[in-house]
Amino acid sequence: MTAKIPPSMDKWMEEAKKDPKAAEVGMYLFHNGVVRQTPRDLVREGIDKGTSVKGMEFSYDNEKVQIAIEDAYKLPGIYYIKVWLNEGRLSLGDDIMYVLVGGDIRPNVINALQSLVEQIKTQCVLEREI
Repeated sequence: MTAKIPPSMDKWMEEAKKDPKAAEVGMYLFHNGVVRQTPRDLVREGIDKGTSVKGMEFSYDNEKVQIAIEDAYKLPGIYYIKVWLNEGRLSLGDDIMYVLVGGDIRPNVINALQSLVEQIKTQCVLEREI
């Protein structure tokens, strides 16, 4: 399976600003995860095995992603969420995921984005560095 074509962030913002709850939103925040060359073990744990990432196999459980989105909507001040996840064999620099969160104030939006991305990364996806 080859990677999907990523969506347009401009179009996402156009859609978000037309949403019925848009008048409640004072901030939108994006996350764009991409495939990097540095292995996860080195970045997160400081463990250098002398290897470089050449790509990634990526998949996700859509039901779990929907639950993560529902959970994020329960956080204070969150009115808009959109998530796109890639899948298949990804190359360096390919987009892994886009997440857009809109909410009332900066602390609420930052918290919701961090919480949602963390839940997706830890509970919804399978990543295998190549």
